[in-house]
Amino acid sequence: MLTLRYDDGTIRLDGDVPDLPTVEFDPRSDAVRAPAHQYAAVRRALDDRGVDYEDRVFEPTDLDFSTTYDLREYQRAALDAWEAADRRGVVELPTGSGKTVVAIAAMAALSTPTLVVVPTIDLLDQWRRELIEEFDVPVGQLGGGEQRLESITVSTYDSAYLRADDVGDRFGFVVFDEVHHLGGEGYRDAARLLAAPARMGLTATFERPDGAHEIIEQLVGPVVYALDADDLAGDHLADYDVRRIEVELTPAEREAYDEAQGTFVDYLRTSNLSLRSGSDYRKLVMRSGNDPRAREALLAKQRAREIMMNSDAKVDVLEDVLDNHRDDRVIVFTAHTDLVYRLSERFLMPAITNETGTRERREILDRFREGAYGRVVTANVLDEGVDVPDANVGVVLSGSGSEREFTQRLGRVLRPKADGGRATLYELVSAETAEERVADRRR
Repeated sequence: MLTLRYDDGTIRLDGDVPDLPTVEFDPRSDAVRAPAHQYAAVRRALDDRGVDYEDRVFEPTDLDFSTTYDLREYQRAALDAWEAADRRGVVELPTGSGKTVVAIAAMAALSTPTLVVVPTIDLLDQWRRELIEEFDVPVGQLGGGEQRLESITVSTYDSAYLRADDVGDRFGFVVFDEVHHLGGEGYRDAARLLAAPARMGLTATFERPDGAHEIIEQLVGPVVYALDADDLAGDHLADYDVRRIEVELTPAEREAYDEAQGTFVDYLRTSNLSLRSGSDYRKLVMRSGNDPRAREALLAKQRAREIMMNSDAKVDVLEDVLDNHRDDRVIVFTAHTDLVYRLSERFLMPAITNETGTRERREILDRFREGAYGRVVTANVLDEGVDVPDANVGVVLSGSGSEREFTQRLGRVLRPKADGGRATLYELVSAETAEERVADRRR
């Protein structure tokens, strides 16, 4: 009889193997194999052909996960859509809407060993606390100094990538939180080497500018359910306003910006580069290694970017915004660490950057949650992967301008307010610059 086994990141088929898609002969081991992530497809193909086989990929388990969560209507709809898609696919919901709840309900429905993969240690800790409280079972951990497996285990993407071929037959269900990270070249193997037939991706913004979301669809499944902040505002998230403020550069900043941007644009005009995609930018970076003009253009682009993002006029406008929101809970977002410290010193705000230690960051966020701090300033760190306390005002001084980043930052102020109040996100944009053009395209 045909037998299926898991073997080092593949599904090995021993016996009389029919012609199947994704299955190939491996001359090195004289065996027939399929990629582990195709396990469900192999089983489906065998069932469709009426082939008898013995499945030894997973050991039998006797688990019973139950949850006390009462799903909201849209969470139930998301779970149903995922179930209808053969338990594979991505759920796209805004920050604060309870994506984790959908995954936990799926875990309870399947009651199978589950691996949850997350991008940061903060999220690893948050998931473990949530799962221990909900299921009252030991929860394993891969990452953050621990390598302990349990029937429910939370792993960082890094550890999942390193351990996937070792644990690929341990989990029948895998949840990829912030699944857009799976598009990274190395991280893809974390999904390829796991046999888990049930797969769920969670994200607020699925599409990647480099197109790698198409790879994720092959490994996890397509988007099966999606809502944005507007769909949930007022009922399940706070009503909100986005206020864009165009800020004029100072005369000195304008002169320096125009000169730097002119150098960059002149090079593009004569080099047949359009910079319409990430690959074009990578070409410019590669050229800068041996082309002095390309290097000059790249440095000029960086100078122009720093001027428009960190202008003195933006800081002055921020002062007005903070004065108008003295009694509110405010998060200020920037793109550069130097500006964070500058703002922290000027406005006496706690700063959180990638240089801030885990303990200090948690202390700052705890005090923000308790109300001891009314405002914090950060450079990218709080965009995702951190449990950010409730705030009702966000101020974006600078960033990449991408749809993902903007959505993540908006999500930080959308949690429902106890008093039913509205949230506000200010976007400060340097007028007549590339920043303004990017913001216009996003809107």
